[in-house]
Amino acid sequence: MTLTLHPDVSLAETDDGAVLLHQRTGRYWQLNPTGVLVLKQLLDGHTHDRAAQELTARHRAAPDAAHRDVSRLVDELRAARIVVESR
Repeated sequence: MTLTLHPDVSLAETDDGAVLLHQRTGRYWQLNPTGVLVLKQLLDGHTHDRAAQELTARHRAAPDAAHRDVSRLVDELRAARIVVESR
């Protein structure tokens, strides 16, 4: 599965991570640097597992916790209609 930003969502990186703006609804979300790392991995076509491995390597996160964090972020972005999944 490949993730892409919803066509109406823009991403602006900041000093503290990034801001995602849904241009049709006006709602926005902030991501911390770790969230940006995960999102960029996924938007670049990497798997959830690869994003979790990157979290583990860069932040010395426990592998199980990294997998849960990636899954939770994807679930939240999907529910907010920030990302679109394609097969």
